[in-house]
Amino acid sequence: MSAKSFRLFHREQSPSAQSLFNYAYNQPGSPPGTITISSQAQTPEITLIDYNQNQYEYLTNLTPDQCGIHLDPELISWFDIAGLGDKSIIQQLAQVFNLHSLVLENVVNVPQRPKIEDYQEQLVIITQMANLKPNAAGFWLEQVSFVLGKNYVLTVQEEPERDCFEAIRDRLKRDRGIIRKQNSDYLTYALWDAIIDGYFPVLEAYGEKIELLEDEVIGQPNDRTLTKIYQIRRELLILRRGIWSQRDAINTLIRDGHPLIDERVLIYFKDCYDHTVQIIDTIETYRELASGLMDVYLSAVNNKMNEVMKLLTVISSIFIPLTFIAGLYGMNFNPDVSPWNMPELNWYWGYPFCLGFMLAIALVLIIYFWRRGWLRNTSTIQ
Repeated sequence: MSAKSFRLFHREQSPSAQSLFNYAYNQPGSPPGTITISSQAQTPEITLIDYNQNQYEYLTNLTPDQCGIHLDPELISWFDIAGLGDKSIIQQLAQVFNLHSLVLENVVNVPQRPKIEDYQEQLVIITQMANLKPNAAGFWLEQVSFVLGKNYVLTVQEEPERDCFEAIRDRLKRDRGIIRKQNSDYLTYALWDAIIDGYFPVLEAYGEKIELLEDEVIGQPNDRTLTKIYQIRRELLILRRGIWSQRDAINTLIRDGHPLIDERVLIYFKDCYDHTVQIIDTIETYRELASGLMDVYLSAVNNKMNEVMKLLTVISSIFIPLTFIAGLYGMNFNPDVSPWNMPELNWYWGYPFCLGFMLAIALVLIIYFWRRGWLRNTSTIQ
């Protein structure tokens, strides 16, 4: 299974076919900087936004050579590469931006653990972006890599179909806020903040799922309910792994700083850190709720089984004396041989008397069980 399958959840396949541990690794013994292109990766699409306080330009379908031409020290350049399916384009971009071979390996061989790496004149940031699938039927987890330079930001995404940067593009286009008055470090903050904020809609969807599961567990628990609980716990674990390392990376950046990031901009990263802590707390809360649902499910199943067993016990208790009487008169004794051999068999009203006696016993037991509340409890069994 390719690395891409690690990040696509809720496919039209059984949950058991999806593993948490499907990573793309190079062959053992490969030299450092070896890159492996997935057969499912799409052709890179390169877009560029050049801007400053008074100027804005948006370009699409660039080539690596054109990227080098647009590295203007008077402008802030945001190069967005979406797709990792062409090794030659990736290598040309590495030459244009003077990327270290290890940086290229981390960017292309996905997924990597979110982290920050300092390469003198560049700051490399590896993150994980979460996107909610249509109809809240799961989520995508996709690696996004940042390369921060003096007057440019290079972002590398796995796929071109989706990202959470549309609001940033709109802010740049409309000159909203202070983003066009700042340098590339502020753009990096804005992009990373958008990625972190993208976890909130995903968590909101999972909160609604857990509420629905609570109703299902209390109302009509079944085997599918148990599968849903396990699936939610597993996916929350994946979300936690995606955001936990980002919190550590932001904390490292805030603590150590970097020459490419101004101290005035570094303050904004503290807001990103607060968001990661909030997301982690929410995930932990949901995981505890999911674990609690497991206990509630087991209790509900056991209670339902106890109610069924109680009803069966009541029915058995009613029929035990009736079975005894029916078995007693099923014995083959001849009343003509001895007057002690079931003389009631010769009674004129013997059979109606026996049936009436059995009915009376059944009614007495039913009234007794009803007064004890046993029948009232079992009457609610679904």
